[in-house]
Amino acid sequence: MRLNHLNLTVTDVRAASNFFVTYFGLHDMGGNAGMSFLSDLPEYQGMILSLMKAKPSTWKGYPETFHVGFFIEDRAAVDSLAARLRADGYEFDDPADTGHSYGFYVNAPGGVVVEVGA
Repeated sequence: MRLNHLNLTVTDVRAASNFFVTYFGLHDMGGNAGMSFLSDLPEYQGMILSLMKAKPSTWKGYPETFHVGFFIEDRAAVDSLAARLRADGYEFDDPADTGHSYGFYVNAPGGVVVEVGA
């Protein structure tokens, strides 16, 4: 059995999609302002992340501890990505040992928290 997809509800589909493509190397498989599809591998071979536009009348956001995690090569890669995100205007706490990894949490566009660790 293989996990096929994960659907996230976001307030801004295009901004969230661009964030995951730009900083985490996901592949844009198409979509629009209402729904977008990304994959961790090209040509539909990997897990698909679908981003669906939140309905303003019912969207209340995610629970406090909800997040999506990306684990990357090593501490140097974490620090490098943190520097890139900061240079692009994202604000978050410095990378640190969290007990299970070295990393940080950043608020992605659209209302999703992303953990980056090594």
